[in-house]
Amino acid sequence: MVFMGPRDERQTPQSDLFRSELVNLINPDHPLVKLARRIDWSVFEREWSELFASPTGRPAAPPRLIAGLLYLQHAYNLSDEAVLERWVENPYYQHFCGEQYFQHELPIDPSSLTRWRQRIGEEGVELLLAQTVEVAKRTGVVKRQSLERVTVDTTVQEKAITYPTDAKLYARGIKNLTKLARQQGVPLRQSYARKAPEALLMVNRYAKAKQMKRKRRMTKRLKTYLGRVTRDIERKIDGAPESTQAAFREPLHRAHRALNQTRRSKNKLLSWHAPEVEVIGKGKVAKPWEFGVKVSVAVTNRESFVVGCRSMPKNPFDGHTLAETLEQTEILSGVAPKRCYVDRGYQGAAIPDVQILRSGQKRGVNTRTLKRELKRRSAIEAVIGHMKTDGRMDRCRLKGALGDALNAVLVAAGHNIRLLLRAMAALLRRILGRLLDASKLGIRNQDRNPVMPVTA
Repeated sequence: MVFMGPRDERQTPQSDLFRSELVNLINPDHPLVKLARRIDWSVFEREWSELFASPTGRPAAPPRLIAGLLYLQHAYNLSDEAVLERWVENPYYQHFCGEQYFQHELPIDPSSLTRWRQRIGEEGVELLLAQTVEVAKRTGVVKRQSLERVTVDTTVQEKAITYPTDAKLYARGIKNLTKLARQQGVPLRQSYARKAPEALLMVNRYAKAKQMKRKRRMTKRLKTYLGRVTRDIERKIDGAPESTQAAFREPLHRAHRALNQTRRSKNKLLSWHAPEVEVIGKGKVAKPWEFGVKVSVAVTNRESFVVGCRSMPKNPFDGHTLAETLEQTEILSGVAPKRCYVDRGYQGAAIPDVQILRSGQKRGVNTRTLKRELKRRSAIEAVIGHMKTDGRMDRCRLKGALGDALNAVLVAAGHNIRLLLRAMAALLRRILGRLLDASKLGIRNQDRNPVMPVTA
């Protein structure tokens, strides 16, 4: 049986007479070119090719292309469409993704990146992060001793939703339920297609005018509309085919969550299209509440190189996330952490064979090395800030809880790619500086000892 896996697009050494190869058009000392030579792309071809077990269908895109696009997307904070548009314009991007000749058309449709992310899953994107760690170890950017001393902290990866309010949630529920009823052929007594938007508009106007009693009255009206639509659908689909009932099962569950939740309810529904969103308070003055998922980040204490990043649903206590984070760090880096630096939110956390030091701790911090490394604990805050401003952790645009997990790991891989590119550029500057110094020294020696002309 022949499986329709990724197509094999290995370029032949034979040259095209009418086209010039990319290696002849680009600078071989460019950081992207140097980094492309150091990444073991065969790992992705070997691991991801096993995901395609179907004997039919069109062959998938090359894993080298997908891995390169995901690296570039999260290193330069680009959307699926933007990274492909820039790929067509940039020869360095094409060389990084394994092309031999310059291409003038999109290699894949932007939606293919979505399907690839869903297919490879969290383990597949963790392979991307693990390869950045391997490259850092081979090039000397991160030493093995550094992998034994990590700093761990948590942050909030916000979801791409608007600020949640009851009125918007009720209006969105009415719109989605009536649309689904229309698609399934379920007749409704009243759709509130005109009254619900008008009530939402009045809620916003009353809120702007600080007329809170009127605002609450209109919000209650929207809640009444949603309850009527929900009960009407439940009556109409009673006895309907199983396919119809299955289509309404999840939307009706969300409607009941929205109708029954109160101010102090747990597990609130905050967004209709993203029911996995949680409200998390980190004690920030400018942002008391953040809506998304908690993410645990682990970096090396010395270089601030990301060696672990994982989403933590259900908003667990920080100390309860430490064991899972260190386990992921050991799997990705191949080195078991021996010393871990955390903040005071990890009070009471204890891991076997791992020395845990908290910020502000005095007992046990009796050497200059421990004091110096404990002072560097706060460096992880800057790393998280760069992952949000330079990466794509500020707003997760991927769907569902799986999207939260994938985005967190991909952002970490993109941050490491930026660090590796910076290291490649610094190495090139050092080499050029040494060559320049050597040339200057040769000129000076020649001036001091000039060659005397031979005379007859």
